[in-house]
Amino acid sequence: MGQIEVEKNAGGIEGLCVITPTVHKDSRGYFMETYNLNDMRENGINITFVQDNQSMSTKGVLRGLHFQKKYPQTKLVRVIKGAVFDVAVDLRKGSKTYGKWYGVELTEENKKQFLIPRGFAHGFLVLSETAEFCYKCDDFYHPNDEGGIAWNDPKIGIDWGVRGKYNGSAAADGYSLIDGSPLILSDKDQKWLGIGDI
Repeated sequence: MGQIEVEKNAGGIEGLCVITPTVHKDSRGYFMETYNLNDMRENGINITFVQDNQSMSTKGVLRGLHFQKKYPQTKLVRVIKGAVFDVAVDLRKGSKTYGKWYGVELTEENKKQFLIPRGFAHGFLVLSETAEFCYKCDDFYHPNDEGGIAWNDPKIGIDWGVRGKYNGSAAADGYSLIDGSPLILSDKDQKWLGIGDI
């Protein structure tokens, strides 16, 4: 018990949590608990996760912003290799922070986790040469249930730390990371519309 530190309502947005695990290091390496039901419940987080997912992406890949339309999911995300800038956008109707975003850098070094409740859009940008990204979900994957909003919607105003100017769409053309690496989005992610269109 007591193996995590939880920052609740991160960025002033109710429900978002940044979780930092206790890491036990010595000359051999390290050990940590990546998930402990009792620690979560002790911190007021009562979620039953049913599926684990993992992806690998290369530098400059931006995945998002995604949400589920009929079967929303709570996600507990972390990085096991590399670094990403991870973002959540509040899409909960009636929320006093509707449309507000919060981002956190998740790396293999800081081992932080980001808890994103149901009702948020989520996305991440890969900052390292490659990144391996893991996340738990509290509902199963449902085909054809994915929605999305433009990663660069000026109404939301996410500061991804990239260069480029908004040209009226989610297209990656003309955007790059600060070091000049191109921004890479899927065809689907370049077609999402703004928050006012969902």
